[in-house]
Amino acid sequence: MLNRFTLDNGLRVVHRYDSRTAMVAVDVMYDVGARDERRSLTGMAHLFEHLMFGGSANEPDFNGAIERAGGVNNAWTSPDFTNFYEVLPAQNIEAALRVESDRMLALSFNPQVLEVQRSVVIEEFKETVLNRPYGRAMHEIRSMLYHPSHPYSWPVIGLEPEHIARVTDADVREWFYSHYAPDNAVLSVVGNVGPERLRELVEKWFADIPRRNIAARKMPAEVFQRSESSTGMWREITDRVPAPLILLAWPMAAYGQPGYTEADIITDLLSAGRASRLRRNLIARYPELLTDAEASIIGSEHEGMLLMDCRVTAGNTRENIVRARECLLNEAFALTVAGNITTHEMERAINRFEARHAAAEMSAVGMAQRLAAAEMHGEDPDIELKRRRRVTIDDIAACARDIFLRSDMATLIIKPE
Repeated sequence: MLNRFTLDNGLRVVHRYDSRTAMVAVDVMYDVGARDERRSLTGMAHLFEHLMFGGSANEPDFNGAIERAGGVNNAWTSPDFTNFYEVLPAQNIEAALRVESDRMLALSFNPQVLEVQRSVVIEEFKETVLNRPYGRAMHEIRSMLYHPSHPYSWPVIGLEPEHIARVTDADVREWFYSHYAPDNAVLSVVGNVGPERLRELVEKWFADIPRRNIAARKMPAEVFQRSESSTGMWREITDRVPAPLILLAWPMAAYGQPGYTEADIITDLLSAGRASRLRRNLIARYPELLTDAEASIIGSEHEGMLLMDCRVTAGNTRENIVRARECLLNEAFALTVAGNITTHEMERAINRFEARHAAAEMSAVGMAQRLAAAEMHGEDPDIELKRRRRVTIDDIAACARDIFLRSDMATLIIKPE
């Protein structure tokens, strides 16, 4: 049973009591991400994920405080949200609530911390983007599909390391006071702490944190690029890669909108498991041509992307690249006809999701994050499972037609130098 309440300062709290465990997970999700950045200064949301571990007014060593309480902690940033979490013995929950409240109240703004974390993020950019094979793929495909004015046109890590290099103390303070606040966050707790005790502790550590003036989010009216060609947008680049990569991207619906769940099921039909279509029809049938064929969605609060990709094993020739791309497209187009989708495939896709859903139920962190996201959306934590159970084969085919038969798709080819 869920326990929900909201403090006077706007902090939303959601809690699930579980007496079967000796542990507790504490999750704080902020309604801020890369979508809140401006194009001239990207990577701020990701940088702040790092800065939030650099100490606060009353706790100079966040990681040390959690470790001394017997816990572990981590964080992640998406285009839409920034999330921090701890797992520790339930008897020590107050340690997590204390440090989370302190960094929500007052970050230290130590200039040395900014310098250290700036260097860490720039090094991460070099490692994951500049020096990793295919590391530029998401920069390129986002810039192709999304309009330049839209914040989804760059990845969470930012457009370029130079943006992070010029972040000032004033930039950091502005970002913090515009986004990190109780009235822009959800606190989620799962584990062996009762509702009365939790409310007492939450009020003790969070009730006196003031509301703040949250920056208004201004999303541009133009979302996707337009293409005059029937084959969509096409870009070829060279890089230090072992084999050509083909990456296809199509616009898809925003989270919670009609077509979102169907798009996710489409990618499960294509590439989830050994019996998926890309495994059976492409990788197993044409190993001399392509490998690593995958499909996925990047689901977002605003319009997202459906992706398909593969690596070409036959050699870096135009003929092989075109042939492998056609193989991917044929598998996509096959789903636009309801008669090509079997009941068994649909059942397998739903069962796989239900298995992942059940596994998350057994993870305190997974459940805490699901509850936080649901509270952020104002919905039932199990709504996505219920949505999937209502989807029909005809719904999948109709969604596939809406996605795959449009002209504003993007094709990115990354070829060896």
